[in-house]
Amino acid sequence: MSHDYKFEGWLGFDSSATEGNMVWGEFEPKKWEETDIDIKVTHCGVCGSDLHTLRSGWGATDYPCCVGHEIVGIAVRVGTQAVGDIEVGDRVGVGAQSDSCQQSTCEACTSGNEQYCPTSLVGTYADRHRNGDKSYGGYSTYNRCPSRFVIKIPDGLASADAAPLLCAGVTTYSPLIFNGAGPGKRVGVIGLGGLGHLAIQWGRALGAEVVAISRKSNKKEDAMLLGANSFIATDEEKDWSTKYNGTLDIILCAVSSAKMPYGEYLDLLRRDGVFVHLGIPDDGAFSLPPGKLTFKRLRVMGSFVGSPNEIRDMLQLAVGKGVKPWVHEVSMKEANRAIIEFEEGKPRYRYVLVNEDAGAAVP
Repeated sequence: MSHDYKFEGWLGFDSSATEGNMVWGEFEPKKWEETDIDIKVTHCGVCGSDLHTLRSGWGATDYPCCVGHEIVGIAVRVGTQAVGDIEVGDRVGVGAQSDSCQQSTCEACTSGNEQYCPTSLVGTYADRHRNGDKSYGGYSTYNRCPSRFVIKIPDGLASADAAPLLCAGVTTYSPLIFNGAGPGKRVGVIGLGGLGHLAIQWGRALGAEVVAISRKSNKKEDAMLLGANSFIATDEEKDWSTKYNGTLDIILCAVSSAKMPYGEYLDLLRRDGVFVHLGIPDDGAFSLPPGKLTFKRLRVMGSFVGSPNEIRDMLQLAVGKGVKPWVHEVSMKEANRAIIEFEEGKPRYRYVLVNEDAGAAVP
C-alpha cells in the first residue's frame, strides 16, 4: 500500500488561535517506527483541553500545534512490531495520551496505569514523543500514533459517538470505577457540559444514583433525560448546601474554573466521601477549607484521562448500556468556527469535526 499521503491539519501559531485564527497547513509527524500505526482521520471531537492548549492557558504551548485528542479513523498503515490485533482497514481511535515509557521498571506502566507514567507521559498533541519528535493531533487528515495507545472501536458504536468517549468519556468513567461507583452509591456531577453529560450516563450505567449539580436550572430537563435522578440548581435553591448536606458518596467536578463554592460542595459529601477534580482551571487556584475535610474524613483527589485498557472496557460498557454523547457534527472545514462556539458554551454537549472526504485536503 502506498504511504505517500500528506499529514495536514489546522495549526495554531500563537494564543490568538482560539479567536478563529488556526491556519490549515502541512506538518511533519513523528518519524515512522515499526511500532506505529497511521490513521486516516474521519472524526475528531472538540475538547476543552484544545482551547486551553491553543491559548497557552496551562503554560507555554510549543507552537505551531495541531490539537485534537478524540480521534477516530481508519488504520491505513500498521507497523510490523505493532502491539495488539489491529489490521489495516480497522476502525480505530486515539485519546489524550499517545505514549508512555513502557519500561519494565515503571510501576505505572506495568500495572496498567500508563496515564500516570512519571517519566514519559506523551500527550497526543503539543508534546514530544520518546524519540524527540513533536506530537500533532486530530484536527487533521492523518494521525500517527504508537500502537499501544491505538484502540479498536467496537461494532455498535458510531464513529461520531466514539470520538468524545476517548477523552471526555474515559475522563469521567475512570474515577467512577476507581472509587467504586455502583448500586447503593450516590454520585454528584458538577457541571453539565461535555464531561458532565457523560458522567451522568456512566453513573447510571454502573447502577449508582446520580445527582446533577449546576448553577441554574436551564439544563435540568437535559440532565433528567441523560439519566439523573435529581437536580440541584445552586444559584436558585436557597440553602442548598444545608438541605443536601451529607447526601453524596462521590462528587465529580467537571468545572474548569477556580471560581466555585468549594466549601459548600464539600458539605454535600457523607463521611469518607470523595471529591474528584476533573477540570484544570487556567483562571487561578482553588482555596481549600481544611476544616471541611477533617470533620468528615473527606478525600479530595484528581483523576487524569484513562489507560488503554480502561478505554476498551468503557467502550464495551457504552455499547452494552447505550451510553452515547450528545454530539453535533461539524465539517472539519469549520474547525475555527467550532472552537469559537465551544468557547461561547454553545454545544450541547460535544462538537465532533468530520472529514467528509477523509484523507483529502480539507479547505
